[in-house]
Amino acid sequence: MLTQPAVCAFRASLKCWRLRTVVKAALRASDFGICRCLSSTSGAVTGMEELLARVVSPLPTYETREKSPPPPEANSLDFMHFYRSLDKEEKLDFLAKLSRDFGVDHKTVSELAGKLLDSQLRDLATILQVEDRLRYSLTPRYKQLLNHISRVEGGVKFLVDLRADVLEIISSRSSESPHFRDLNGALKSLLSEWFSIGLLRLERITWQSPCEILQKISQYEAVHPVRNWADLKRRVGPYRRCYAFTHAAMPGEPLVVLHVALTEEISDNIQSIVREFSTLDLEEDVNKVNAAVFYSISSTQAGLQGVELGNYLIKKVVRELQSEFPHLAHFSSLSPIPGFSSWLQGLLSQYRKEGHGLDLLSEQEWHEVEKATDLPPGTSAMDALRKLIATSEWMRSERLSCFLEPVLMRLCAWYLFGEKRRGYALNPVANFHLQNGATMWRLNWHADTSPKGVANSCGIMVNYRYFLNETSKNSSLYLQNKIIIASDQVLGLVSQFQKNSKL
Repeated sequence: MLTQPAVCAFRASLKCWRLRTVVKAALRASDFGICRCLSSTSGAVTGMEELLARVVSPLPTYETREKSPPPPEANSLDFMHFYRSLDKEEKLDFLAKLSRDFGVDHKTVSELAGKLLDSQLRDLATILQVEDRLRYSLTPRYKQLLNHISRVEGGVKFLVDLRADVLEIISSRSSESPHFRDLNGALKSLLSEWFSIGLLRLERITWQSPCEILQKISQYEAVHPVRNWADLKRRVGPYRRCYAFTHAAMPGEPLVVLHVALTEEISDNIQSIVREFSTLDLEEDVNKVNAAVFYSISSTQAGLQGVELGNYLIKKVVRELQSEFPHLAHFSSLSPIPGFSSWLQGLLSQYRKEGHGLDLLSEQEWHEVEKATDLPPGTSAMDALRKLIATSEWMRSERLSCFLEPVLMRLCAWYLFGEKRRGYALNPVANFHLQNGATMWRLNWHADTSPKGVANSCGIMVNYRYFLNETSKNSSLYLQNKIIIASDQVLGLVSQFQKNSKL
């Protein structure tokens, strides 16, 4: 009887023999095509290694860190040209090699960390010098190259796009390598310095702005898509303002764009802003401008994710509008609620699976669901409600709309106010405005009846009100203590949710 190791060895040898047979047959059939393919792949890898070895300089010693001459500009240009020539998979391999093989020298860091521990009993000057050496040793080799790339024409834009690629790799989990996070951190740190508020320029976009800028404003509008040139003309015309941050290193590229409606009162629906054409050729009446409503803010560069721009843009625009309209006192957003519908569908599924789906609504409300939907035999009220929310059919029925209003409004209030991620608002738009110090002020029913609005948030929108004397305090309460400042309307809806949902 064969022992287990002998059986394993026999199977392995058999598998190896079969593999060799298949490879030989394939080589003969393809006239050694596989060899050529492997040779090509090997050449590409060698090309990457040779380029990186040439353009990524070793980190200068601590003593010569401020005396080393800059590398030739051609190194940066070669790196940019080579990277742009790669396809998606090759970029993944290239960035993996860059981040892994040209990062921090961990051996040197470990040695200096040991020296720092050994120096704790020595004088303060010695300790500070060892700390400084350790800090310097934590600089990745590739950081020097990134700095030099930023100084060539088009270099900053290249690095913004490079970080967008890195973020996509991380989010898609194309690679589990921790080195990608280090590379992302280095890029974000550099971009945060280069795109600090003092280096940004606020521009008002008008119909007289260059055509290229107007086209990009239209192209980048992510919240309420621009339908045509007439629509765009109105969004930059009377009773409207459009502002963008730009940077000298990226001429002609708006970085973040804010659209503002100048209204008599704080708007409660988006259709009155983006679909009203009566203001197209009007002269502005200053007396009719009592409120500034921020109805769309879009970041245009994926590579600047996490670099604080939107918050500063709103603050800058508020000061700009106060200068133009000294009497203007009301500032508010009219914001979408992305993710509410999908969250609600998930909540309904979870409640049904756990067997307490009827706890979400009151007994009377479930009875109303059954009556309003004319359930066929064998269909549960929970399934009927899920189907209603998944379609926009209920929007065309006054009876269903009136019934669902109190239900969906309190569920939405809870989603915005009560659903958290690490203690902060789960909804990204809510989190953004609350970080800025805004108050969760008013939920609006039938505020966005477009197909997208109904699909994303059942047509509900929310105003985040900016009380200028309170924004700093509100921001601190939220960021430090995770406290959301909300109006009586929102808190009342949250209370109704807790009561009716038996939480």
